[in-house]
Amino acid sequence: MTQNREPSADSTSSSPVQAGVAKIEITNRSPDARVLDPLYARALVLDDGRTQLVLLTMDVTSIGGRIISDNLLPDVSEEFLPTLRARVERELGIAGKNVLVNASHTHPLGKMLCDDQEQLKRTFEVISQARRNMVPVKIGAGSGRADRISMNRTLDMKDGTHWTIRHTNPSPTDQEVAGVGAQDPQIGIIRIDRVEGGTLAVVFNFACHLLFGDPTGAITGNYPAVAQRVIEQSLDGEAMAFFVQGAAGDVIDMTFKDFHHVRQIEPIGWALAEQTLKALRTIATHENAMLGVVSKTLKLPWRTDFDQCIARLQAEGDRLLESLRYCPLNFKNFLPLYLQYQLHPEYPLADAYLYMQADKVNDPTLRQMDKLNRSNLDKYLQNIRAMEKLARIRENIDTLRKHQRLTRQTASATADAEIQVMRIGEGILVGSPLEVLTEVALRVKKASPYPNTFIAAFSNGYLHYGSPVGNYEKGGYEVVECPLSPQWQEMYERAVGELIGKI
Repeated sequence: MTQNREPSADSTSSSPVQAGVAKIEITNRSPDARVLDPLYARALVLDDGRTQLVLLTMDVTSIGGRIISDNLLPDVSEEFLPTLRARVERELGIAGKNVLVNASHTHPLGKMLCDDQEQLKRTFEVISQARRNMVPVKIGAGSGRADRISMNRTLDMKDGTHWTIRHTNPSPTDQEVAGVGAQDPQIGIIRIDRVEGGTLAVVFNFACHLLFGDPTGAITGNYPAVAQRVIEQSLDGEAMAFFVQGAAGDVIDMTFKDFHHVRQIEPIGWALAEQTLKALRTIATHENAMLGVVSKTLKLPWRTDFDQCIARLQAEGDRLLESLRYCPLNFKNFLPLYLQYQLHPEYPLADAYLYMQADKVNDPTLRQMDKLNRSNLDKYLQNIRAMEKLARIRENIDTLRKHQRLTRQTASATADAEIQVMRIGEGILVGSPLEVLTEVALRVKKASPYPNTFIAAFSNGYLHYGSPVGNYEKGGYEVVECPLSPQWQEMYERAVGELIGKI
């Protein structure tokens, strides 16, 4: 039965906050599914006598991304969130707008989760169970740091453009790179202890793009799943760990392009858990913590410059295609010649004494042959780099055309984006349905009056990338994948500031 309690954004109470936790498996267990480790939905329910909040974390790539991804992210439907919220409000008496659902953004191949009806059934069940498990708690917030796990994948190029480190494209040449983008290594932590003793929940927020968790493509929660398990084991199994994905739009693991070692998620998960536990020990908890939640739905404009962007890329592609002409070498000629000139750069075609003899009698043929060969080798290498760029341009054009088609199919010139700010004690979670980029996250954190403000991107929907306005002319992958007009950033940051002011 619905309880007639008015949710408040600034509620306080003289009695301890109540909190409960639970988790339930949501993995695709069909016969053809290969599972490395199970996927979970985890629920944290809090109640201070006036306001009830729900934090639901799910091991999945996105919440409701089927349409905007053209069914590349098929696991969770657009109807999932409103249907779940409606049932939670109707049957549990918790306002639907007080439910924050965050996707971990793990990327296994194929279908990850159980079917739509089972997802709704199990997530409602886990919220109900967490609500039944509630006990008096104390709450604290703080942060740690993990700066050796990930980095910004958007490279600043010497020509003023951006190049994004991706699996589908080669990296640029060393000579072209000017620097790397901004990094946010913060681990945001909300600690929830039982009043009677012991930790009940650890909410930890970190920005990491969870690609290729298993070399075989098996279903996995990737290294945050390892970190959650290690944290829970380290706390004697008495606590539940909740990973909340951060502003991971332009983030990549530092070992992402390591082609010489088998990828292992366990060491990365252990490192993240270690730094989280280290910071957790420094966080004090207090009774009578403040709870609150406020939200606002923005109408973010779709971008309208697809034709211009495609035309620029096509012109660049034509220039690169033209540059491929006039190269006499093929790969069979190139490789042995290249090795000769790398191994013996001073005397590549003959022994040194033959070069000396030729010089002595003023025979220029060896030196002239060297000059011609080096020119042909340079041309072949330039062609390889041009072909790498052509492949990248072709993919970017196809991506822009896809977003152009999808946005034109919508009935509106804008996209609805729910921005939600949730307060749990001194911890502030900023929920956004975007793949927020690091620069935007750092701006939001800097502008917030609360030191423990954490970005919960990939929450309550999915609208692809949210790229900073200054990046639109630089050509990085995140801009190509951003279907929104540059005005989105100012609208988003202003709305977040207003909501934080109300919390």
